[in-house]
Amino acid sequence: MQTSFTAEQLVDPQVAESEKILRRCVHCGFCTATCPTYVTLGNELDSPRGRIYLIKDMLENGRPADAEVVKHIDRCLSCLSCTTTCPSGVDYMHLVDHARVHIEKTYTRPPLDRFTRALLAAILPYPARFRAALTLAGLARPLAPVLSRVKALSSFAAMLSLAPQTLPAAPAPSGEAVVAPGLRRGRVALLEGCAQPVLDPGINAATRRLLARFGVAVVTPKGEGCCGALVHHMGREADALDFARRNIDAWMAEIEGEGLDAILITASGCGTTIKDYGHMLRLDPAYAEKAARVSALARDITEYLATLDLPRLETRGLTVAYHSACSMQHGQKITLQPKNLLKAAGFAVKDPAEGHLCCGSAGTYNILQPEISGQLKQRKVRNLEATKPDVVATGNIGCITQIRTGTEIPVLHTVELLDWAYGGPKPARLPA
Repeated sequence: MQTSFTAEQLVDPQVAESEKILRRCVHCGFCTATCPTYVTLGNELDSPRGRIYLIKDMLENGRPADAEVVKHIDRCLSCLSCTTTCPSGVDYMHLVDHARVHIEKTYTRPPLDRFTRALLAAILPYPARFRAALTLAGLARPLAPVLSRVKALSSFAAMLSLAPQTLPAAPAPSGEAVVAPGLRRGRVALLEGCAQPVLDPGINAATRRLLARFGVAVVTPKGEGCCGALVHHMGREADALDFARRNIDAWMAEIEGEGLDAILITASGCGTTIKDYGHMLRLDPAYAEKAARVSALARDITEYLATLDLPRLETRGLTVAYHSACSMQHGQKITLQPKNLLKAAGFAVKDPAEGHLCCGSAGTYNILQPEISGQLKQRKVRNLEATKPDVVATGNIGCITQIRTGTEIPVLHTVELLDWAYGGPKPARLPA
């Protein structure tokens, strides 16, 4: 794609990077076939190619974002299916990240939209606040159908609908997992996260048990917390970088202390962001090198487990439909390890049709864009149920929460099934 940025504009390193990304696009349109919003809405401006044109025009002319641009950028899920499809290697992720930051700096959203986003940014990254909010949401759930009839209040209706009826108990403070003497094979940090320990603390508990059983000591460094992905995708760059720096400080203390073999993440949405810390902080002289070290150590839990050569088990007679989260397959390019681990543990694994399409969760997307999200959820659930599985497995808490609201089939994290297969307790959500 030909661009016409001025030399003065290209002095800005963010603009210079976006200009290089734009130049790689050859208008081929392959991305449209795999873009969930284009497939759903049929509007060229709701495809990656269309959004690229909008972003180019906005940045090239140094123009503040307007309502039309914001509408179509907001509809992007950041699922990155387009990057998997693109034959030219267009780095759409960093381009749309730049566009969102530009929108946040130059566009004044309507008051209710501004309030909704500020509320999400103030609550979701903080487990104690999130738990309190979900408790209140549980009481207000009966109001969801009423609120959903008013378009301006649809985001609040979605919040109430997504809130679980009962919350699991808050997890106990975790130190380093004990490994039997002589069995220790490694030492890793485990991201506790923000939303996941509130919605489903059993995921990280299963991870700790499984790793300890195979000789891996697990520590949660003091001071780590939200990875920053939730605010990062809302264009709140300063907030996202603050979260990243805090986590880097916590992990570097362990790296330079007893050492770490890996930093493990059980929510693939967080993993995509943490693996990008090196890029996010590349212009920060105090953190660029440390961020790159942290990103190099970041691993999805299944990515790490695949290196441990877990023993192959007998068939369990249980069929698992594997939902590959977008942040896993497109963001981190992890496709085979989770399925191979499940097969080795004795499960029959099924791939649903249209596995490349997003379930509609996408961080806060199912709250901010509930109508499109709902259509994508129905499509995903239909494809998953068509495999006639006993259980659905995936590697991202957002997908788990989203899909659970659309089906009676149990939806579990991949690591919960692996923990059970290798000697852990049977997941409570599985039928007898």
